[in-house]
Amino acid sequence: MRPFVQKALLLYSATLSTIFAVVLVMGAKSRRTAEFDEIQTRRLNIVEPNGTLRMVISDHDLMPGVIVRGKEFPKTDRPQAGMLFYNDEGTENGGLIFGGHRNEKGEVVDSGVSLSFDKYGQPGQIVQLAGVDDKDNKFAGLAVNDQARRIWVGRRADNAAVVALMDASGKKRIVMQVTADGTPSLDFLDENGHVVRHLISAN
Repeated sequence: MRPFVQKALLLYSATLSTIFAVVLVMGAKSRRTAEFDEIQTRRLNIVEPNGTLRMVISDHDLMPGVIVRGKEFPKTDRPQAGMLFYNDEGTENGGLIFGGHRNEKGEVVDSGVSLSFDKYGQPGQIVQLAGVDDKDNKFAGLAVNDQARRIWVGRRADNAAVVALMDASGKKRIVMQVTADGTPSLDFLDENGHVVRHLISAN
């Protein structure tokens, strides 16, 4: 083979290799879409391009502890599976959790569902929609919180339908309810929790 032909082939090969490498790199950085009929996994992390965690869908065992600015703290008292939400800084700011099972005594424990949203930069929920029905608690309702609980609308364990309004310290000041037997009432309470006025239907 003539030298100039050999050099031309080498140049051609090198050019093709370079183009192929560039295409691979560009392809790796491009947006990719895949379709699946079914995915089975124990945990799914949704992240931003920079790696910031934005959402976790997980079973009970792999559910993370509380994460603040990307730092995870040891998991405590999280017996449920579910979905956790994170803000732009990678700090937990709400979630949807659910669970329930029977213990060794056959009692129903940790049974319920909670959808909550947290206040930015501070621990604690500002809005929570929850339903619990196990050996320790039986209630369902909507809670609105500030530093403490301010509003509760729901059903108590005694099957009374209740609307409770609290002050900034979380103390009940107005309670409107209808008991399971249909008796309606309205209570006004002082800062010590004592009823100062009680209104009840004449029926």
